[in-house]
Amino acid sequence: IWHPCSQMKDYEELPPIVIDRAKGSYVYDVGGKAYIDIISSWWCNLLGHCHPAITAALQAQLEKLEHVIFANFSHVPAIELAEALAGLVPAGLAKFHFSDNGSASVECALKMSFQYQLQSGHAEKNKFMCLSEGYHGETIGALSVGSMDVFTKMYRPMLIDGVLRIQAPDCYRCAFGKTRETCGCECAVHARGMFEKHAHETCAFILEPLVQGSAGMRIYPPLYLKQIRGLCDRYGVILIADEIATGFGRTGKLFACEHAGISPDIMCLSKGITGGYLPFSLTVTTEEIYRAFYADYSEGRAFMHSHTYSGNPLGCSAALAVLDTLRRERILEGAREKAVYLSEALSRAFGDHPHVGEIRHLGLINAIELVRDKKTKEGFAGGLRMGYQIYKKALEKGLLLRPLGDVLYFNPPLTIETETLDEAVRLCREAVADVLS
Repeated sequence: IWHPCSQMKDYEELPPIVIDRAKGSYVYDVGGKAYIDIISSWWCNLLGHCHPAITAALQAQLEKLEHVIFANFSHVPAIELAEALAGLVPAGLAKFHFSDNGSASVECALKMSFQYQLQSGHAEKNKFMCLSEGYHGETIGALSVGSMDVFTKMYRPMLIDGVLRIQAPDCYRCAFGKTRETCGCECAVHARGMFEKHAHETCAFILEPLVQGSAGMRIYPPLYLKQIRGLCDRYGVILIADEIATGFGRTGKLFACEHAGISPDIMCLSKGITGGYLPFSLTVTTEEIYRAFYADYSEGRAFMHSHTYSGNPLGCSAALAVLDTLRRERILEGAREKAVYLSEALSRAFGDHPHVGEIRHLGLINAIELVRDKKTKEGFAGGLRMGYQIYKKALEKGLLLRPLGDVLYFNPPLTIETETLDEAVRLCREAVADVLS
């Protein structure tokens, strides 16, 4: 097996851990050892492993319909899911296009926005804007609007030309010397300059709202997102919100855009939408964008984009169970209380650590940035692979961390118990101490 996002030579030293079963916030290997899944298995496990409500919904659906072509056919779970989400997504979003993973959702959004501009008489608007340090997936279009060299550098000859990159906010190393408390989003001045120069040729701006996940859980203020929305409105640029990682309560609200009080023109959803059970995604857009594609077939305006598993009934059923559980068990309210608890626990454990530069958080997402020098904010030399060393030590102790470079992060299921959070913080502290001492 060629494992994802890995240098397979590392596996000679650290062989794959074979997982046999899982429950709640824990996974168990074939030897019975337990690991706290503090990263929600790449951020998708929303309500804990083997959640009874989702499992029951899937079992019931399996007895009726596992899959059917979604072109010219539909089914009750898809209809009910679209109806349920229509009352939850930001205002103005009204049309739901189904895909099967996050990258596919982004590809759909890019093609949809490009074709919309073309069919609205703006053929010159054929470029994309994105933020530096952004990440939107691994397919070619998604990689093209990403900005992290570790994922994109090798493939630049294959990528879309002319993507315009705007310097993203970095509140820990703010170029204007501000803190999050004093931030007035002066960093938006670069965005304004780019819009003034390039908006006439820009189709869409794609970003991760408030949290740049793969960049190390970099968190920026809602005001910045609000300013970008204003620029897109002023210059006729479509705003694509990649809520694949931030959606469904991860940031303390159902969608991160709610923190800024804005609605995007297109929103990408995946990961937590099925509770981590199945690959599934949605690209949600406005009536206005949808109408640019609506015409007689002979006009050639249809959106000729499809996936075999679009609208899969099992994925729809899992998503419906997730939404029902979020509402019925008041999951977001409980998660907000746990977010405060976890933030305070990490501050007590790491706040005075000489190699912890910053602890940042939004909702239950918490990130600990390790640095060589706390005063200068200088990081460790990359060759030390400090985060990887801590990852290995944490695994020995029964904690699944998987850092982003030298950023350790907690992004647990929303249903995690406080006792498990205490244990995870303790094990993380021990792993850091073992390596950095």
